[in-house]
Amino acid sequence: MASANEGAVVSQADLTALAERLSQVEQYLHVDEKRLRVAELESRSTEPGFWDNADAARSVMEELARCREDVKLVETARERLADASAALELADELEGDEAAELVAEASLTASELEASIDQMELSSWFTGEFDHGSAIVTIKPGQGGLEAQDWTFMLFKMYMKYCARRGWKITINDCPAAEVIGIDRATFTVEGRDAFGMLRAEAGVHRLVRISPTDDKKRRQTTFAGVEVIPVLPDDIEIEVAPDDIRVDVYHASGPGGQGVNTTDSAVRVTHLPTGIVVTCQNERSQIQNKAACMQILKARLYELELEKREEALDQIRGPKHTIGFGNQIRSYVLYPYQMVKDLRSGVEALCIWRKTHEPQARDRMLRYFGIILLFAIGAGIGSRSAALLGGRAIWICCGFLLVSFALMFIREDLEENPVIEKDLTEIRQETREINHALKQELQEEHRELKESTEPRKK
Repeated sequence: MASANEGAVVSQADLTALAERLSQVEQYLHVDEKRLRVAELESRSTEPGFWDNADAARSVMEELARCREDVKLVETARERLADASAALELADELEGDEAAELVAEASLTASELEASIDQMELSSWFTGEFDHGSAIVTIKPGQGGLEAQDWTFMLFKMYMKYCARRGWKITINDCPAAEVIGIDRATFTVEGRDAFGMLRAEAGVHRLVRISPTDDKKRRQTTFAGVEVIPVLPDDIEIEVAPDDIRVDVYHASGPGGQGVNTTDSAVRVTHLPTGIVVTCQNERSQIQNKAACMQILKARLYELELEKREEALDQIRGPKHTIGFGNQIRSYVLYPYQMVKDLRSGVEALCIWRKTHEPQARDRMLRYFGIILLFAIGAGIGSRSAALLGGRAIWICCGFLLVSFALMFIREDLEENPVIEKDLTEIRQETREINHALKQELQEEHRELKESTEPRKK
């Protein structure tokens, strides 16, 4: 669109196109439903006894704030769009510098609106439970020694600048410096709209290829770093033990302890009925003190149990863990012999390599990736067209294209990234050929001997 280019003059047609996009975004974000939800939550927040349950009240207020923000974004965009349209209409009635200023103001507003609508469209894609919330990012060095620690620091600075550019708040939790170069690890919290949704795609192994700055011979070095992204979960852990959930037993203490031992019921055993956790204490002379110690230990164990549950939930969100090394990288940063960021989850990196090197291998990879995309598009088009003609049987046509796509997708590219594996496979293939050749010779020899042994009988 014209407004997207710096210095371009916006027209009423451009504003109309923006209005249509904004209407689509409003549908994506379900703004009408959120307006009703805002009214409902506001009414609930004014009811008597709303704050009696602090956790429920806090959850309601957080949802209310999110709904208000989405509604406000759309309403603000519509107001600015109306202002830009009015400025253009007024500019048509004026002449000279005044008209030019109004057109320039409308163009700037349209450009800002386009960027805002882009962000709202992007936000509508995040449908996960935690996508719109904050995130905790951890970066750890992998294979590469000192180079990996330096690479970890480079990634850390890159994410710092990215988060600052998006206006997110950053809190550095842990970032100890390494002994020689770089950092040992980095953990930081990112607070902002869609922070987890935007950053979760960064989770994985990141590979760097460059000339080593620590090598006197200036040799090429490959290093790895792992990025972990988890959402900031609501802090809802409150260890409150109901009296009905525990059973307290007292008995005689045993062991050394003076005159009170085996004479008074000072020892205490507390059983948490819902979980079956049993805690005993008999160190103190007083039953009251032993019970207090038991309750302290019980709360600590219940807290640990809750943390384990939370870790299990986080493991399901962040997915399986991989070794920070060859074969597991999701993105490669190549600084030598050419400069390029390679996202191994797309065919763009293969296209860039082929344009720079014209290598047949890169060309084949590019064709394979984009061939997969083309097959998906053709399958979707044919499926949509044939559904009206064949009904439910049209699904088999799409399945055919999907099978071909999956066959192409499962070709292992780790072999291309790791020459060691390729070398091993070459040796295995050579050994297999030699074994086949030996077996063929043995079969031929046995066949010849069998033929010679049967010839005298025939005579």
